[in-house]
Amino acid sequence: MRTDLYRRQFVLGSAAILAQFSVAPNVFAQAPKISVPTVDSLTIRVLTDSSYDTPRVGGSKWVKTRRAGLVSPKDIRKTLHNEWGLSLALESKAGAETRSLLLDFGYTQNALLNNMEILGVDGAKMQALIVSHGHYDHFGGLLGFLEKYRDKLPADLPMYIGGEDLFCIRKNATGTPGHFADWGVLDRRDLEKHRIRVVNCEQPTVILGHAFTTGTIPRSSFERMLPNTMVEYQKRDGLGCDMPAENAKAQGKPVPDQHIHEHGTCFNVKDRGLVVMSSCGHAGIINTARRAMEVSGVKKLHAALGGFHLFPADENYVRQTVAELKALDPDVIIPMHCSGPTMVALLRTELADRLIVSSTGTEYVFGA
Repeated sequence: MRTDLYRRQFVLGSAAILAQFSVAPNVFAQAPKISVPTVDSLTIRVLTDSSYDTPRVGGSKWVKTRRAGLVSPKDIRKTLHNEWGLSLALESKAGAETRSLLLDFGYTQNALLNNMEILGVDGAKMQALIVSHGHYDHFGGLLGFLEKYRDKLPADLPMYIGGEDLFCIRKNATGTPGHFADWGVLDRRDLEKHRIRVVNCEQPTVILGHAFTTGTIPRSSFERMLPNTMVEYQKRDGLGCDMPAENAKAQGKPVPDQHIHEHGTCFNVKDRGLVVMSSCGHAGIINTARRAMEVSGVKKLHAALGGFHLFPADENYVRQTVAELKALDPDVIIPMHCSGPTMVALLRTELADRLIVSSTGTEYVFGA
């Protein structure tokens, strides 16, 4: 009931607010093409997702799949933890080079660290970190990860972010009209304490010579921002983001969240094409994939995966998303996290040969 109430409040209030609050056009300006690297293979391990399913996972001629058992092979008292949020361990190979990245950190450190141990993912081998956007269910486990592993990681450890919007104060509905509760904020002082080198990726950026980020994602398709959090574009007591232009438009008040600096993480796999990861996809999986293709110059979309943020959408909206995905002609589609059951059901009908249903503990290997 509270979710439905908030959704109605959000929709009714958004039109009036957005009439005066709009994202500056130059934020989504056309980005120059970049020379993106090519990798021989990419392995993705789902460290945290919303659920665990049977150890049997669907296959595809395009990707090798494997799912770990629910119970730890070393300690029967430990099992994989599932929670709202997403975290992916990425390992790519190009010739003799290997890169290990951690994309997002789930909601809690308990789930993240527990699952890394059970799945045999060594946090000390991570060479860079990526945060997709400023929602707590994607950065909540970060500080716990750093507390455990920072001294074992590179001295100049980089963390790739989409932009200043990551640090904004965000709020959730309490169920009472006009009342909101804080929903976590990433404190840049904690990053400084852990000696993190923050790399701002408003523009497309190559990551460690293997991956690339889309940079800020233009909103060029039918996709619109579906209800999620409210956001403040100012600092309070040292917390928050410093975005004066947006704060002026918002008149210093919380406004519907546009996730201005959300970005996607991508790889160009040899002889296959782009693997595009939309961690939560508030900007839209179609917009994200198109941006990756535009900035890389690679026209083949090999795989689209991650959270597509379609659980709040009605069926017609999801149908349009599936139709647009079909037009992009990916070989593999792997919805995760916030994609919603309607998306999976429609993909089973429209693109069953390309759908792989994911869960915590699944491993995907693309390429050789």
